[in-house]
Amino acid sequence: MILLHLSDLHVRPSGKPAYRVVEASVMAERALRAAAAFRPVPDAVVLTGDLTDNGLPEEYSELRHMLRRHLGHLPLYLIPGNHDRRENFRAALAEFHGVTTDPEFVQYVVEDLPVRLIMLDSVVPGAGYGLLCEKRLAWLEARLAEAPQRPTFIALHHPPMLCGLPIFDSINLHSTAELGAVLARHPQVERILCGHHHRSMTGRLGTAIISAAPSVAHHGAFELDDDQGRFTFEPAGYHVHLQTKDGAFASHLLFVENYPGPFPYIADPDYPGGKPVSIHA
Repeated sequence: MILLHLSDLHVRPSGKPAYRVVEASVMAERALRAAAAFRPVPDAVVLTGDLTDNGLPEEYSELRHMLRRHLGHLPLYLIPGNHDRRENFRAALAEFHGVTTDPEFVQYVVEDLPVRLIMLDSVVPGAGYGLLCEKRLAWLEARLAEAPQRPTFIALHHPPMLCGLPIFDSINLHSTAELGAVLARHPQVERILCGHHHRSMTGRLGTAIISAAPSVAHHGAFELDDDQGRFTFEPAGYHVHLQTKDGAFASHLLFVENYPGPFPYIADPDYPGGKPVSIHA
């Protein structure tokens, strides 16, 4: 299995930057083009929220055209973030799998991948933080109970963890303990895929590994002693989750931009690990 995980596109209407300086739509298009060119062809692409910057109909129109243009040939699974507006999201993106399955939230299950994928809505309208209400927690518990033996990934926007960066720790998933209690009863959950913080982060909730993908646009500044919430232009990236030949899962951070290489490993004559021939790392 190859699953691409992108997050936080912050698409704006054509020609309008986010936060006055972020050409988010240009950067989103570049990231989607990279995902479309990924080889081997992935089994699915997951986008974990903040697909637009303000949840406006014109932003969703721009996004929909981008998705059709670049990823129309791939299974594509979407959930909203705090920058999205749930009703506009549902109206504009109804053509995509699962978006309108639930009558209230944007959440659904994907059954036809090597892992079971549960897309979970953590949005609180009018707030930057995330929350799973009793209704959403009950829905998740019921879905997990349906297939206790199947390896499962959960995707939501808000990270269910503290990361040590003050501004981010104020807007994470505020029902992390409640989610953890659900997962304790369902140890088949292997990964929790999320975004929101605009940084690549790894954590753990119970036995599940949390994999927070960076934004494909701007990055949250790494400031351990600052709560102003500033951003930088570090290299845009995304995560690739692989099921390896032993059945386990490995996760990789890739960058959107192209870099020199790849070059063969040619061992120096003084290399102590074997003959000075082309080797693998």
